[in-house]
Amino acid sequence: MSENALSPTAVRRVACVGAGVIGGGWVAHFLARGYQVTAWDPAPDFQAKLSRLVDAAWPALTELGLADGASRDNLVIAATLEDAVADAEFVQESAPEDLALKRDLLARIDAATPAGVVVSSSTSGYGMTEMQVDCPTPQRLVVGHPFNPPYLIPLVEVVGGQRTQRWAVEWAAEFFEVAGKSVITMDREVPGFIANRLQEAIWREALHMVANGEATPAQIDASITDGPGLRWPLLGPCLTFHLAGGEGGMAHMLDHFGPSLKSPWTRLAAPELTAELRDAMVEGCEQAADGRGIAELVAERDRALIAVMRAIDGVRNGRS
Repeated sequence: MSENALSPTAVRRVACVGAGVIGGGWVAHFLARGYQVTAWDPAPDFQAKLSRLVDAAWPALTELGLADGASRDNLVIAATLEDAVADAEFVQESAPEDLALKRDLLARIDAATPAGVVVSSSTSGYGMTEMQVDCPTPQRLVVGHPFNPPYLIPLVEVVGGQRTQRWAVEWAAEFFEVAGKSVITMDREVPGFIANRLQEAIWREALHMVANGEATPAQIDASITDGPGLRWPLLGPCLTFHLAGGEGGMAHMLDHFGPSLKSPWTRLAAPELTAELRDAMVEGCEQAADGRGIAELVAERDRALIAVMRAIDGVRNGRS
């Protein structure tokens, strides 16, 4: 599968370069999964801040269930970047979103990391193609985009750049799955990846509505937390609309509600609902349903809604 002789299941030593909110979250996650973690950050006080972050995350991680051998004592603080990656079997970079900084840092990491070891970036929006330009061995660099906090939110989006070889993407995707993550292996680069583009669309529309006096921040938040957001833990927007079509599923929904794409419901322009787009959505939802019919999906959705609402009610009322 890869030019890396070490299987993703055999990795024991992980290096985290950058230990702020995201990098520190990665440190906590990897420690909870039983890895030996070496961390480095150029900030002079990063060790104290990292320790506080890991301590704050540990109760939640303990409640979720720690892997065998998991311990905060498995954390080593490196004096230099080169020391951090010297014996790493996987590297996760989590520096601030500054393209020049990312390019320089990834080039330094690449030069110092043992041959064949995959290097992953936590970037929120940059493509690996634009970050790997100065790297001596760019074929092993990938994006591994997490969601905050990385120690709780399972999603990681994995994608390579134009100079990344396929083996590195496949290796990273398998490693993240072994490390307890839910992985989307993207077919191509797109700015902001998948999840950030979707949440950014909601965020920008929310800003428009506040700016135009159409809604308040409280109303906008309630519209999600007490509305579609309740469905999303189990069904994303595509399967949600699949069920909105009733027994006819996505095909009926698009045929019936397709004209509403021309309505001014958002400042985001809708694509033309071509026959090709319609068929891609219908076929994609059938694949996502994975053999489950509408009635089965509805039953699953309703059970999940009840569980989510009860859990939220318990948190809001101090019962858990």
